[in-house]
Amino acid sequence: MEIIKTDIPGVVIIEPRIFRDSRGYFFESFSQRDFFDKVAPVEFVQDNESMSTRGVMRGLHFQRPPHAQAKLVRCVRGRVLDVAVDIRVGSPTYGRHVAVELTEDNHRQFFIPRGFAHGFAVLSDEAVFQYKCDNYYAPQSDGGIAITDPALNIDWHLDPSEAILSEKDTNHPLLADFKSPFTF
Repeated sequence: MEIIKTDIPGVVIIEPRIFRDSRGYFFESFSQRDFFDKVAPVEFVQDNESMSTRGVMRGLHFQRPPHAQAKLVRCVRGRVLDVAVDIRVGSPTYGRHVAVELTEDNHRQFFIPRGFAHGFAVLSDEAVFQYKCDNYYAPQSDGGIAITDPALNIDWHLDPSEAILSEKDTNHPLLADFKSPFTF
């Protein structure tokens, strides 16, 4: 696997080595040993999957400590724009984001450490999205910031009139009104 560093240390894109032939393709989607050696000493304990249609935007979510989660995400069908926003108070990159297009064709994965809000927008007719988490989900620790916050300056590659948000996601605070539980 190739590790592609981003503008925010610790947030990386993982590009697998794909073996193709007349039968199709094969790739190793995850190796704990390689992940420890090349990315971070994180041990995943829960896998999740969602299916969404074009225009759905999910996020920007995080889990508050002590239930904070690092995530390793990928799109196995369709195409999404995936985003991680640094919400660690005192970080030199606080409020900045990294965005990456994840598709069923590029097989890329995106690692989002603890201390980041995470979200994605579906750019294809349908998308199946999978993610590994290093801590179990705890509903009482749910948190979020507004996915459409103009101060974040995220180009979601969607017309705003296409955006489909859950009621919960329309009620998250703007970054400026948010008190982060994470420190750098």
